[in-house]
Amino acid sequence: MTKTNGVVLIHGAWHDHHTWDNVVPLLEAAGVTVKAIDLPGAGVNAAIPSSYNTRPLDTAAFGSEPSPNAGVTQEERTAAAIDAVREVNSATGGKAVVLGHSLGGLTVSPVAEAIPDEVSAAAYLTAFMLAPGMVSGQIMGHQLMAEAMVPSLFLADPAQVGVMRLDPKSEDPDYVARTKEAFYADLTDDQFATALSHLHPDEPAKVTGVPSTVTHANYGTVARHFIECTADNAIVIGGQREMIRLMDEAMGDITTVHTMDASHSPFHSQPQALADIIASIAGS
Repeated sequence: MTKTNGVVLIHGAWHDHHTWDNVVPLLEAAGVTVKAIDLPGAGVNAAIPSSYNTRPLDTAAFGSEPSPNAGVTQEERTAAAIDAVREVNSATGGKAVVLGHSLGGLTVSPVAEAIPDEVSAAAYLTAFMLAPGMVSGQIMGHQLMAEAMVPSLFLADPAQVGVMRLDPKSEDPDYVARTKEAFYADLTDDQFATALSHLHPDEPAKVTGVPSTVTHANYGTVARHFIECTADNAIVIGGQREMIRLMDEAMGDITTVHTMDASHSPFHSQPQALADIIASIAGS
């Protein structure tokens, strides 16, 4: 059997496998085997607070209800992604590219650290690529990220409810506009509506406090790619480039960087251009 490299696609916070609906068929048309997963706590695996379904929204209840999604761990997410890698590798006879968007980067890195011999590349789409010992809060709190819009969308205290809580079904025009600007600034209104329909409100906060455990001996042996998005308002370009700089410094080599003039969600706004980049990584 001819060996090829497939791709495992990992969504970001509040998202699910539908993130990749426009990209998967383009990759498959290019001959790439693809698996897009729902992480534990996301998509079909997401647990929803009861107050979310009450409309008009009871903001006090929504802002204080402990989340049934709060217990999800990074270890669970890493294990699920490893299973997906092995499924793809079994189908292709090769080694999968593991690509994560946004918070999905927190899963890419421990997968590459745990099974470096089974992964052809660790790839990050405007994602958290954290140098050893770092947590995502160190980037989110960095002065380079001062203009990032996502924290302004939180509707509850993560320390109280155990999650980062958004309202994808909001009827507040200002909140809806800020959500679009943060995640989907270059989408049409129809594309934005479709994207919103697939979001869940509660992203487990626990995963953001897990320090990066990547090592030169394991993770450092895997090819590393970063797809930067220059018009991103969620993880702004300065934050993206700081993560690249810190990881290159820690690993003693250079991340291969691909640049897109896009907001946070090029899988919706520029699916063909993104698919071309991913296919090139899988073929390298």
